[in-house]
Order: sequence, then structure tokens, then C-alpha cells
Amino acid sequence: MILLGFIASLIDAASPLFNRYALDHFVAKGTLDGMPVFLMIYFALLIFYVLENFLCTYICGQVEMSVDRDLRNLAFNHLQELSFSYFNQHNVGYIHARVMSDTGKIGVMVAWRLMDIVWNGSYVICVVIMMFILNWKLALMVSVLVPIVTVLIMIFQRKLVVVNRHIRELNSTITGDLNEGIIGARSIKALAVEDRIHDDFKRDTENMRRTSVRASHYSALFTSSVTMMSSAALAIVLWRGGYITMQGVIHIGTLAVFLTYALNLMEPIQWIITTMSEMIMTQVNIERLTGLLDTASDVTDSPEVIEKYGDTFHPKRENWEPLHGDIVFKDVSFHYPDGEEYVLDHFDLTVKHGTNVAIVGETGAGKSTLVNLVCRFYEPTSGQVLIDGRDVRERSQLWLHSNIGYVLQTPHLFSGTIRDNLRYGKPDATDEQIWDALKLVSADGIVNRMEKKLDSDVGEGGDMLSTGEKQLLSFARALLADPRILVLDEATASIDTVTEKAIQDAISTVTRGRTSFVIAHRLSTIIGADIILVVDDGRIVEQGSHRELMAKQGVYYALFTRQYEELAWDRVTLLE
Repeated sequence: MILLGFIASLIDAASPLFNRYALDHFVAKGTLDGMPVFLMIYFALLIFYVLENFLCTYICGQVEMSVDRDLRNLAFNHLQELSFSYFNQHNVGYIHARVMSDTGKIGVMVAWRLMDIVWNGSYVICVVIMMFILNWKLALMVSVLVPIVTVLIMIFQRKLVVVNRHIRELNSTITGDLNEGIIGARSIKALAVEDRIHDDFKRDTENMRRTSVRASHYSALFTSSVTMMSSAALAIVLWRGGYITMQGVIHIGTLAVFLTYALNLMEPIQWIITTMSEMIMTQVNIERLTGLLDTASDVTDSPEVIEKYGDTFHPKRENWEPLHGDIVFKDVSFHYPDGEEYVLDHFDLTVKHGTNVAIVGETGAGKSTLVNLVCRFYEPTSGQVLIDGRDVRERSQLWLHSNIGYVLQTPHLFSGTIRDNLRYGKPDATDEQIWDALKLVSADGIVNRMEKKLDSDVGEGGDMLSTGEKQLLSFARALLADPRILVLDEATASIDTVTEKAIQDAISTVTRGRTSFVIAHRLSTIIGADIILVVDDGRIVEQGSHRELMAKQGVYYALFTRQYEELAWDRVTLLE
């Protein structure tokens, strides 16, 4: 790409020499001798130039798209290897901008901006050399204007960069206003604040108008200044060049070459400075992307583990041992990476294979902490989490996650069909196995009501289904994988009472012979659990069976009786 850009600038710089030859040999002498050969060479060069330009543009596009692809794949793959803490600390927009916007700007810089520097820089150097070869005195007079033009361009470019940065910030503000106006339309009307929203939007658009007009003023002055310098260069050539041509110092063809160079010399200088400013600004995009790529995951496999079990993208499944399901917390202490207070402090717990563990507590009490450590979404600050007698860090994350079925409180479906979504749990699942999983969680009725059954599209994020329907399908997806450890994170929170009863029956069947963790808000659903862990203020304050905890009349007793009273009150209200 760079070589082709350099060749193109040489051809551009040499092209006026053909005009010089034509004027000096054909026009001045009034003869057409040698014209066929001249035309053949000229058109051959023209065809070569067109092909070279096509190839150069094609390769620039290839470089841009390849850089985009490689950087986006690199960033996306790195995101898959980062732990949950990174996604807790950075929002979706922050990550999306780095993977999509920043990589795109870097691709443009590496391809087109680099080409601009090479082509324009080479052209300016070649033109200056050509002018000094043809007539150094005239070349020196034209070259005096180059530093002046450079300083003017740098002054205006600096001002334009500042103003354009402000315009982008204002544009982001207006986009945010528009987004809130659309998404929050119902709240705006309910609160009767249309006038306030309108005033905010009007103020931001007026600021945008004023700033954009100022940018237009700078741009107009900038363009006019460069045009004035080009005209000055042309005037110098016409004045001095015409004089020495009349004296016979140079030929008319040489004067024509100087006129062409004088007209075309200033614009490449403008492009070089503008492009360099853009490349400097792209440094911010580079720093933001490398900041993502340099972020180390809080949870990583050791080189020895990767050597034996493979990594996330290159698993060595033949070395994976079967998972039985015995889990031990051995003197575990833990605090989140962005906090200092310990959530678990020298915590011990033994969960035998097939045990059903329920985790309860107030909203925001930290019920998910235990499950996050079992799933190795986070590493213990100290102590060990053992699975089947071995530290979870002695085996790969993918091995563990492949043996876990996880149903989230907020269900998520991927774009595609119902069949595609369920097969995320088991890629080689047959339709018969899919229907069995759907029937087990009473989700077969949902699919049967849809026109294309398993081939029905769920929409982006499952938007074509209700929250309860998405939850049921998420449940079926987890069960289809036949996991050895099952995690239900308030999985029945979005499901009606009738469906919940069907799922509870299914859970009793599915969890038999499996180690399961159930995070529950409705305490009536976990009365039969083998162990109930009560979380309060991020700490496990009680543990035992339902009967044992009720006998203590502690935190669990208070939670259960309060929920029972609320339920009884609701029933009385409905009856009235």
C-alpha cells in the first residue's frame, strides 16, 4: 500500500513534464513530428496510473477492513476471557465504543490516513525537487510561501480540532436527550414535563448551532487563507516566470510546469497537517483500546492447567474428568475486587453430591456471592473452593462451566430461533431431546402456540416473548445440557403461580442426583431444601434446614413469618 502510494505521487509529480514536452516540442515549434510515440507513452502511463490508483484504493480498503476485523476479534475474544468484575465496573456503552468505534477509527488511520501522509508527503518532496531542478531561483521564491502556509494551517487546524471536539460532545448530549425523550415518553407524559424536556433539547440544539457556525467561520477563513497563498504562488510564477521566459532563460513549457506546481503545492501541505492532527487524535482511540486489551482478568487458568485442559477457545476435552458434584468451602474469605469489606470471612461449608442448597436473604444482601465462587466467576481472596476434592483452580474454567446449568433472574435469549437458543446448552441435541426439556418445564405449550414451532424467531434478546416465557425457555436450555451442578438465581421470579408450581415439580425431579443451588426470594419454594443459607448484609448468618432455622427464631424465622403475613394479607384483600 505504501509503495503504491509513493509510485502514485511520483506519477502525479511527473505528469506536468508531459505538458512541458508538448508545449516546447509541438506548440512552440509548430510540428507534429513524434506525436504518435508521445501519445502512446502518455496513454500507457495514463492506463498504468488508473490501474495503480484502483489497486491502491482496493488495498487501502483491504487494510482498513482487515485491521477492523483483527482488532474487533482480538477485543471480543479478550472480553470473553475477562471475569464478571470487569462487566460490573464498566457499562455496555463503554465497552461497545471500544470494540466498534475505536477499532474503526484505528482502521481508517492505518489505511487511509497513512496513505494520505505517504502520497501528499512524497508529492510535496518530488514537486520541490522538480522545481529546483528546472529553475532554482524561481523555485526558491515559491518555496518561501511554504512555511507561511504551514503556520497558518497549524493555527487554524488547532482551533478546528478544539471546536470539532466540542461539537462531538454536544452531539452526544443531543443524542442522549433524544434517547430519553423516546424511551421515557410514557414517564414524560405521566409527569407532565414536556415543556422542561423541550427546553433542554432546544438549549442543547442552540448550543450545537452556535458552535457549528463558529466551526464554519474557522473553516472558511482556513480555506480562504490557503487559496490566497496558492494565488500568491501563482502570481509569483506568472510575474517572475513570465519575465524570465520572455528573456529566454526558460521555455514556455517550463513556465507551464511551474504554474501547475504552484497551484497544486499548497493543498497537499494542508492535507498533511490535517491528517497528522487526525492521527494524533486517534491516539486517544488507541489508548482506550489497548487499555481494554491490557486489562488482565481476575480469574485466569495457570499455564499448567491450560497445557492439560486447553483454554477457552482451544479446549482439550479428551483430558476432562467427569464432575461428580461434591463441593467444599475451606476457610474461604472473599471481598469483591472493587470493595474492601469481606463478604465471606473464614467460611466453611461442605455440600455433598446431590445436595439441594437454598440461599435466601433480603434484596441486595449478597445472595449471589456463594454461587459466583462455586461457578468461579470470582476467585476467593483466601482459602479454597474444592470440587470433587480438588481446588477449582487446578482445572480449567471451561471444564467447570460446561458442567454447570445456570438460570438467571433476568433471562436472556440470543437472536435466532428457539431451536438455536436451546442448543446453546447442548449443540448436538435432537428435536426429541429439546421437546423433552420443554415439557419438563411446561414450556412446550409456548412453543406449540408459535407458528413455526422450534423454528420461530425469538427476536433481538428474546423481545418477541414475554419475560416469563423467556424464563421458561432459559430453564429448558439449562436442563438440556444435563449439568452436574444446577444454579437457579430466582428463576421463578418472572413466572405466574400456576407455572411456578409446574416448575417446582420439575425442579424436584431434575435436581435429584445433582448438586443444586437455589437463590430464592419466595421462601415457600425452598422449604424442602437440604441446607438453607441465610445471607444478611453480605454475610451468611444462619444455616440449616427449614425446621432447624424456624426453631431458632432468628433472621430466617423473621423473613418467613413476614412473607407469610404479607401473603395472608394479600389473600384477605383479594377476598374482600
